[in-house]
Amino acid sequence: MPDSRTGSSPYEPRAGSGGREPVPRARSGMVGRRYPRTGTEPVTARSPLGLRLLLASVFLPLFVAGTVLFAVWAAGSDERDSPGSGPLTLLAVVCGVLALTAALDLAVVVRRLRRERGSAQ
Repeated sequence: MPDSRTGSSPYEPRAGSGGREPVPRARSGMVGRRYPRTGTEPVTARSPLGLRLLLASVFLPLFVAGTVLFAVWAAGSDERDSPGSGPLTLLAVVCGVLALTAALDLAVVVRRLRRERGSAQ
C-alpha cells in the first residue's frame, strides 16, 4: 500500500530518514504506529476496555480513601508513635499517585468507549 505523502510503501524505510514511516491504525487509541506489526497478534486486537473500566472504578475510590486515611493518620501521629509520620506520609503519596493513575485510566477508557459507540451509530 503506497504512502500518499511519499509514494513509497509504509513498511519500507524512507531514503535518508534512518527510520520507518508510521503505519495508520483503524481502531481507537494511538493515531499511528511507529513501526509495522511484527508479531502474530490479530490486526483487530483490542484492549479489554470493560475490564479496565471495572478495575479503575473499583480502585479509584479505594486509593482516594487510602490517601485520606494515611494523610490524616500522619497528621495526627507524634514522633514517638510507630509507625511515624514519615512512612505514613509516604504511603499517602503512593496512594495519591495510584489514585491519579486510576483516574487518568478511567478518563481514557470512557473517552474510547464513547468514541467507539458514537462511531457505530
